[in-house]
Amino acid sequence: MSFPAYPAYQDSVVEWLGEVPAHWILRRLGYYLAERREKVSDRDFPALSVTKSGIVPQLETAAKTDDGDNRKRVCAKDFVINGRSDRKGSSGLSTLDGSVSLINIVLYPHQPIEMEFVGHLLKSPPFQEEFYRYGKGIVADLWSTNFSEMRNILLAVPPPTEQSAIAAFLDRETGKIDALVAEQERLIALLKEKRQAVISHAVTKGLDPSVPMKDSGIEWLGQVPEHWNVRALSSMVRRGTTITYGIVQAGPDQLDGIPYIRTSDMSGSEFPEQGYLKTTPEIDRAYSRSKVEAGDLVVAIRATVGKTLKVPAHLHGANLTQGTARVSPGPLVDVEYLFLFLNSHSANQGFDAQSKGATFKEITLEMLRKFRVPLPPMSEQRSIVMGLGAKAASFDVLGAEATRAIALLRERRAALISAAVTGKIDVRGLVPETEVAA
Repeated sequence: MSFPAYPAYQDSVVEWLGEVPAHWILRRLGYYLAERREKVSDRDFPALSVTKSGIVPQLETAAKTDDGDNRKRVCAKDFVINGRSDRKGSSGLSTLDGSVSLINIVLYPHQPIEMEFVGHLLKSPPFQEEFYRYGKGIVADLWSTNFSEMRNILLAVPPPTEQSAIAAFLDRETGKIDALVAEQERLIALLKEKRQAVISHAVTKGLDPSVPMKDSGIEWLGQVPEHWNVRALSSMVRRGTTITYGIVQAGPDQLDGIPYIRTSDMSGSEFPEQGYLKTTPEIDRAYSRSKVEAGDLVVAIRATVGKTLKVPAHLHGANLTQGTARVSPGPLVDVEYLFLFLNSHSANQGFDAQSKGATFKEITLEMLRKFRVPLPPMSEQRSIVMGLGAKAASFDVLGAEATRAIALLRERRAALISAAVTGKIDVRGLVPETEVAA
């Protein structure tokens, strides 16, 4: 859908705004908005998190400090923005009363202005870029913007009724886009769930539904094909190796150091290309048994217990920390089959049943060695891997299409907001008066 432009424009003389409607007023941000600097305690004002999705009750994953008495107060309808450049986009109009950490800037109006309009304007990509351009610091990708700099940013502000019309239009249109994004996200979640269910069934029940079954004797595994074995993981490692972990100590992050793998390096679906801490060659030599080779599997035995990743070529010779364990598959098991099983729903249930800890889960290395794995004949293992590859590919194609759709929707959302709040499109006639009044 195309939108009309305004009949006349003026030059704002600043790059981020460009030409703006001729009747809009050009003034510095500090004319309209002041900084709320009241220090409060999170005992009296609930802790809030400033995220890219807006202002929300403090996330469980948020970094906690002991300085809960040294926070900034936030009132509903304040605009809050994180001043650090590495948190770009973390901002929003708060619907909650509470408190935020001191790195955030809290704004409230001290001249008449519609804060719903401000919420869209100050969260728009062009403003965000301008805001961080005003920052200061000595590191190229990490600097901070303070209100003393922010207050000098030039804004183009329409009349009050037009501010309300733009805010109402954007609320309506972004709500539609957000609903479409949510649908695609649900689809992706369902595809992942279905993909995992198919994999889990294949690596525990096989591909032939007509084969006789037997009780595995393991509650979380249930029945398996009658001709399969169920063996301890330790019986499947390559001769001359064992399931082990290192106790590598952190050394200098040097170019000629040896990278070592932590559970935090296992957050994705594969190991990253770079970003590893390194230890000294001297320390590394003391733990040669825990050095990994390309084709090995690394299993998390702390935090995300049971998560398994394959060692790529660029990590050949890396070492491990205590939170991870090395598995070098031997001739009895296909590495791809074992990888699929260890990441299956069934295996996850098994790891959950054995792991200890209320908030920080872990299993011992001995538990991992004894972990039971259903083992078909090698030819059947390879058939399962091939069959699952084709099925997984179909799920992956659908997931990729949904991911692309989300990217396009978010791109359109950002472009629509940017165009409306900088006056590139005229939406005044597109919003019923009842919506504006509300």
